[in-house]
Amino acid sequence: MKKIEEIIIGTNNEGKFREISDLLPKAIKKHSPKELNILSPEESGQSFEENSKLKASFFSKKTNLICLSDDSGLEIDILNGMPGIFSSRWAGEDNNFDLAIEKVFQEMYKAKKNWLNNNSCRFVCSLTLHWPNGKNYSADGIIKGKISGKKKGNKGFGYDPIFIPDGYTKTFG
Repeated sequence: MKKIEEIIIGTNNEGKFREISDLLPKAIKKHSPKELNILSPEESGQSFEENSKLKASFFSKKTNLICLSDDSGLEIDILNGMPGIFSSRWAGEDNNFDLAIEKVFQEMYKAKKNWLNNNSCRFVCSLTLHWPNGKNYSADGIIKGKISGKKKGNKGFGYDPIFIPDGYTKTFG
């Protein structure tokens, strides 16, 4: 298999672009849809994997580059898996995750007043690597955890300040 030298990372989320770029080898030239003035497609899939594949295929076809894309989100047990595939949409058009986190707290409080005793959740991520010829690979990852009673930390983005992975006391933030 030919070594990957150039790639588009299929996200217009700057935090996610930085995080994925930092995990890839420095020798790979990385492009963002934002730098190429390409808006993200509508995420019409019914699962993280479907949305990941949809974005990877879209950006690969638009640029004729290999695309690495993901779809990820937070699934909270007492909210029946919400926000789930709608995780970024809870942040609104401005991608304001302070609002999304506030909505999580409000919805959890509505579901159960003392929700801190029932705060299990999981962070789900589906990654897809898509070639211009249509070949693609997907993989899923799940990290179980709980929701913090308040935002903690100043690192990361999205729901990182309220997600505490099992076995730890600190949030991803």
